[in-house]
Amino acid sequence: MPSRGFIENHGLWNENQRDEARNILARVQADGIRTVRVSTADPQGKLRTKAVTPAVFPSVLTDGLDFSSAQFNFDSGERFVRDPFEPASTASPHETTGLPGVILVPDPRTFRELPWSPGTAWILGDMYSADGRPVPFDARHKLEELLARMRGEGLEYVAGLEIEFYVTRVLDQKLAPEELGGQGRPPTPPIVEAVTRGYAYQSEEDHDRLDGFLAAVVDYGQRLKMPIRTVEIELGPGQIEVTFETMDGLAAADTAVLFRSMVKQVSARMGLHATFMAAPGLPGFCASGWHLHQSISDHTGRNLFAAPPGSNQHLAPMGLHFLGGILEHARAASVFTTPTVNGYRRRRAYSLAPDRATWGHDNRAAMCRVIGSPGDSSSRIENRVGEPAANPYLYIGSQIAAGLDGIRNRTDPGPRENAPYSATSRPRLPTTLMEAVDELRDSKFFRREFGDDYIEWLLTVKDSEIERFLEAEPQWEQHPDEVTDWEHREYFTRY
Repeated sequence: MPSRGFIENHGLWNENQRDEARNILARVQADGIRTVRVSTADPQGKLRTKAVTPAVFPSVLTDGLDFSSAQFNFDSGERFVRDPFEPASTASPHETTGLPGVILVPDPRTFRELPWSPGTAWILGDMYSADGRPVPFDARHKLEELLARMRGEGLEYVAGLEIEFYVTRVLDQKLAPEELGGQGRPPTPPIVEAVTRGYAYQSEEDHDRLDGFLAAVVDYGQRLKMPIRTVEIELGPGQIEVTFETMDGLAAADTAVLFRSMVKQVSARMGLHATFMAAPGLPGFCASGWHLHQSISDHTGRNLFAAPPGSNQHLAPMGLHFLGGILEHARAASVFTTPTVNGYRRRRAYSLAPDRATWGHDNRAAMCRVIGSPGDSSSRIENRVGEPAANPYLYIGSQIAAGLDGIRNRTDPGPRENAPYSATSRPRLPTTLMEAVDELRDSKFFRREFGDDYIEWLLTVKDSEIERFLEAEPQWEQHPDEVTDWEHREYFTRY
């Protein structure tokens, strides 16, 4: 159990959060809330949750909530990446050795009432050790540190999300005991069918076929304070894209984790299955992506990426240098932007996904699509490299770290590419998770930005995932463009 007054004793909230805490206590009573789900995003960006009663919730807002540190020892298939009871080492710090308890401190600004589950509220938080220090492997902490560094320089990170996913109709849940899997052995995925025929991009008729589901996503999202902007039918059968208005970096990451969970919960209640797996192992299902729009503003909200009227550049110098940093560190950042084995199925030339570290002006073949012109206050960089299953805190955090490095060093992004897939002089992006892990392992930059211990721990998690993949699919290189059975089992239901 956490100590009494843990949050106040360690100064973990600001005045705004304290005010919000008082407000939500009143809402819990007034709105008849019966359960509050207290959640944290795990290393894979998936929500881990404990539910508490209204009687207990006030103590959560003063003391925090006891949580297990086991999640920091799991890979994507819930296998322990090491023996958690061995003495501490570089990749096994004391915070997780022996699976000790940690304390989840909720962020009152994230409190929401779940519209699809009347009487249920939800709140997101950060992990702390019993001595009040942040758990070093909590990705939300990492992003908060980077954003605080930016604010110290008078800069605000602005993000816009553009997330693709699939929705399918469930025919068989595959819940027989022999199909349930085990630790490090995910269960048999459900048998599904398509909800549309697909390959009718932005089809009005397909949108109408999915109107009940899409209307619920929009309605619930808006009631959860998600700034949903557009919803459209993408290319694949049942493939959907949702875009959002701009937010600050932390709000964008929090929105992404809640949005993905909301979509999966709402679809399940309708007999559907939604997945943010990049490339499902289903015939005719093309890959999904997550495009991240980003810019920087000053404290007045002025876009610092916007080139002045009359300029011969598409971005102001700060924007160009930020772009240069993203491109320079793109290979090493791949584990953050594309963290699964399956995500690399997108990286094929002429696939509407990037295969090289390039930029272009309003060019969807480039990794970074620069949108805007001199005097345009909405000028921004769209990074098209990410997969929908990425941990939002790490994806966004890697962009901030790389971009700020570009600003500090005045990194030149080089000339724009008009034919990005033919730009053989530009670095090729990693084509496998194995290659991406090697790039991160050798990255002095990300070791400096995130810390050696954090990078070594993350590499240990990814090495475990890779090891299980290679054990299950030793001949995968004979068919490098095919989604393996292991991938579909590993990611289709989890993400």
